[in-house]
Amino acid sequence: MATIRNIVLVHGGFVDGSGWRGVYDHLTADGYRVAVVQNPTLSLAGDVAATHQVLDGLDGPAVLVGHSYGGVVITEAGNHPGVAALAYIAAFAPDKGESVGSLIADPAPGAPVPPILPPTNGRLFLDRDRFAASFAADVPEPTAVFMADSQVPWGVDALDGAVSAPAWQTKPSWYLVATDDRMIPPAAQRAMSERAGATVTETPGSHAVYVSRPAVVAAVISQAANGLDARS
Repeated sequence: MATIRNIVLVHGGFVDGSGWRGVYDHLTADGYRVAVVQNPTLSLAGDVAATHQVLDGLDGPAVLVGHSYGGVVITEAGNHPGVAALAYIAAFAPDKGESVGSLIADPAPGAPVPPILPPTNGRLFLDRDRFAASFAADVPEPTAVFMADSQVPWGVDALDGAVSAPAWQTKPSWYLVATDDRMIPPAAQRAMSERAGATVTETPGSHAVYVSRPAVVAAVISQAANGLDARS
């Protein structure tokens, strides 16, 4: 597989694209052209449209990268002809008909449960006081506090948005498992990555591994761009 020079980063729920800054800096320093999608995160269809708009503007094939709920977005948006490979960063990788809502509906005994507050006007937030421990336990405290205080409302329609055609069925994928994640249990990450046939890397890290360990995340994305086996 030829090296891909375009990278498109897709954030998840409760945050915006600015959390990708560290990953962006590593990738651009290595010569990649990196675009960051700013998802409205109100509906899956809206976020897929936002991602397609970025992909439409590229001059060549791209690695499409998703964190958390962003994995659902890239699973659907990745069918775009400009996408050559997928990279999941502690992300949901749903199959046809699955959504975040369906994937978290029946947690395993003892598994951490995200502290999502009841919806208000169709929008969701994480409990501010529990945000750091659940989402960003290895992020410096001032940054974690800022992330909690600057949450982006996540739409119930995005939570329940179901995938119609999983792109990982037809395109190669890579997956970074965050072994200290308390939002998406590592066991669930491993199961989804295995089902997708992804090349898997594991690293210590919280759900916000893309913030706390940007070099590790950028390395996995670079492996996808180069068509390398991350396990070699």
